[in-house]
Amino acid sequence: MNYLNSIFGLEGKIALVTGGATGIGRMIANALVMGGARVMIASRKGEDCAKVADELNGLEGQGSAEGFAGDVSTEEGLGALTKAVKSRSDKLDILVNNAGISWGAPYEDFPYSAWEKVMNINVAAMFTLTRDLTPLLAKAASHEDPARVLNLGSVMGSYPLADGAYSYAVSKAGVHHMTKILAKDLAAKRITVNAFAPGPFPSKMTAFVTAKEEGVRAINEGNPLGRLGCEDDIAGATLFLCGKGGAYTTGAILPIDGGISVMTHPDALFPDV
Repeated sequence: MNYLNSIFGLEGKIALVTGGATGIGRMIANALVMGGARVMIASRKGEDCAKVADELNGLEGQGSAEGFAGDVSTEEGLGALTKAVKSRSDKLDILVNNAGISWGAPYEDFPYSAWEKVMNINVAAMFTLTRDLTPLLAKAASHEDPARVLNLGSVMGSYPLADGAYSYAVSKAGVHHMTKILAKDLAAKRITVNAFAPGPFPSKMTAFVTAKEEGVRAINEGNPLGRLGCEDDIAGATLFLCGKGGAYTTGAILPIDGGISVMTHPDALFPDV
C-alpha cells in the first residue's frame, strides 16, 4: 500500500457531514471523498446537497458522495436525520458536526432570541446527533482504528473575540468544551472526538467581509500569516484527524487560523470595512 494512503487514506470509510453543501463543510466533504470515503452530505436544502454530491463525484476522487436533506435545527429533524443515516448504513466511521449558524448585532441591541436558536443548533444539536449515532460509530470502531467525531468550533470559541456575534462565540466555546467531555466519555468505545478552531475562511457566514476586496485585504493585514484560510488547510487537517495518522489523537481543539491564537492582543477577526 502507498505510504501516504496508509496514513491519510480513507478507503472503505463511511462518513456523514452536516452542513456539507457550503463553506468549510463542503471543504471537509471534498477532502473525505478525495481520500476515499463514502460521504453522506446533509443540510436543510437537500437539493443543494445532491448537487454538491454530483459535483464531488465528478472530481473522480477515490471515494463517493451522496446528498440529502437533514435538518439539525429541531429535535424532530435530528431524529429524521438519524433515521436517514441508519437507512443508508449500519455503521459510521466518521461524523462531522459542521452545521451551525451565527447571529450578529451590536452589544446594545443583541436580542434574547439570538441565544436559544444559536445554542440549540451549534451545541445541543451537535451533542444530540453524536449521541444518537454513537451505536453506528461504535460498530465501526476498533482498538487500532477508532471511529472519529469531528466538530466545528472556532477561534472565537477559544479567545474573548465576539465581533458582535456574542451567542456564536459562546456557542463555539461550548463546542470546544463538549468536544473534550465527549472525548473522555467515548474513549472506551474507541471513538475519538476532536474539533477544528478555524480563523477566517471564505464562506456564506463570513461573506459580509470576505466577499469584499477591501475586507480580504484588511483580514490579511491583521493575520500573522497574512491570508485567509483555504481549502487545502482544511483538507490536510481533515485527512490527519480522520486517517490512520490521527488514531491516537482525541480531545484536541486544532487551531487552523494563521496564527491568530498566538497573537498577544487579537482584537477583531473581521475589521469594519
